[in-house]
Amino acid sequence: MNPPCILVADDEPLLRAELAEALSRLWPEARIVEAEDGIAALRLGRELAPRVAFLDIRMPGLDGLELARVFGARTHVVFVTAYGEHALAAFDEGAVDYVMKPLGMERLARALERVRARLDQPPPDLSRLMQAPRKTQQPAWLQATAGSTIHFIDLADVVYFCADAKYTRVVTDAMEAHIRLSLKELADSLDGEAFWQIHRGYMVAVKRIAAAARAEDGSLWVQLRGHGARLPVSQRFQHLFRGM
Repeated sequence: MNPPCILVADDEPLLRAELAEALSRLWPEARIVEAEDGIAALRLGRELAPRVAFLDIRMPGLDGLELARVFGARTHVVFVTAYGEHALAAFDEGAVDYVMKPLGMERLARALERVRARLDQPPPDLSRLMQAPRKTQQPAWLQATAGSTIHFIDLADVVYFCADAKYTRVVTDAMEAHIRLSLKELADSLDGEAFWQIHRGYMVAVKRIAAAARAEDGSLWVQLRGHGARLPVSQRFQHLFRGM
């Protein structure tokens, strides 16, 4: 049997490189190809027809579940995700396996053993795989990038989020970093009682709101407890501060 082609698709460069390197060590005969998002993964999938694909469930363009449906019964799929509910649902539908972020070598090795054991069998048909709901149980931590470093930030430490082009800036008392999700996508995964969106560009931890004050021009601004930032409240969200 010829060495298999393995497609690794993840929009986070450092995690994608880590996974590709780990797979190369665990299966040195395999050809590893990388895709930086769902669109690139679709193109490589059509060009190379990989025998195996490690797909991040949440990616821009096409997510891992959508890709798995397109690949159908041609590719053995392992899902990579920080959201356990998505992975378990996909696993129940016939995916070979799933691995959770942050990656663990033992767990990855077990997933690869399952793939290798099934490689001479036709892959399960995932063309009817259901779309996982976008809103999930609130995660306990977030992965955010500052420079070349990935930080694991406890959600309890977040002061506020700020839209920053196609990313979201996360601000804590100790640091600032960026998440590869839009503010809207991030809001869909967070508890609406713990985090309020107060402006199209800002979402704040409710427990860090010290006061909301009106300026002379009638605009409303949030003052934060223990932090110097002053955040605007748009007209759309001023109902959160009724009585001001």
